[in-house]
Amino acid sequence: MQGLLDLTAPESEARQQIGPDAWLLKGFALNDADALLAAIEQIAAQAPFRHQVTPGGYQMSAAMSSCGAYGWVTDRHGYRYSALDPQTSQPWPAMPALFAELAERAAQNAGFTHFAPEACLINRYETGARMGLHQDKDEQDFTAPIVSISLGAPITFLFGGSNRSDPTSRWLLEHGDVVVWGGVSRLYFHGVAPLAKKASHPATGAVRYNLTFRKVS
Repeated sequence: MQGLLDLTAPESEARQQIGPDAWLLKGFALNDADALLAAIEQIAAQAPFRHQVTPGGYQMSAAMSSCGAYGWVTDRHGYRYSALDPQTSQPWPAMPALFAELAERAAQNAGFTHFAPEACLINRYETGARMGLHQDKDEQDFTAPIVSISLGAPITFLFGGSNRSDPTSRWLLEHGDVVVWGGVSRLYFHGVAPLAKKASHPATGAVRYNLTFRKVS
């Protein structure tokens, strides 16, 4: 089946544990990468990327869109999920079947069965864009994992602990890599370092896309 890991390969090459109940699946989405990028383009035509503003008034450096039953929104009123795109007052684009199937397979590979994502937050990183350490805690169901797919230019993923001050480990995320965390690590702080000036990939140029799948309700 496309996307499944070659479990005969050394674990250091295919499946790396980055924390308790947290895994980096190297190249897991590589076979589906072209189709994922094409789907992102279609989604962005309906729900254009935008730089959202935090409750504190800061513009986020990564541009965002969403698909699925819910989209993630931030503005002066706070962080939340919404069934409607506030930019168009229309429902978010439907989540492509490939997105949901791939996220479910990745979750299962990491030991989380029956994952059914309701939201996919799509981030677009250009040179210098970053994501500070944060917790994914706007969801109602913390028993479901987070699944994160990287496409395009490589970036450094930061994975910490349950407190913002905990030490962070650094992991290079490349085109087609997937990170899955849940269980003990579900509310661990995480983020990405700024996208380096020389970071590039033939499929996207100096751009990195990230698909983050979450069960919201």
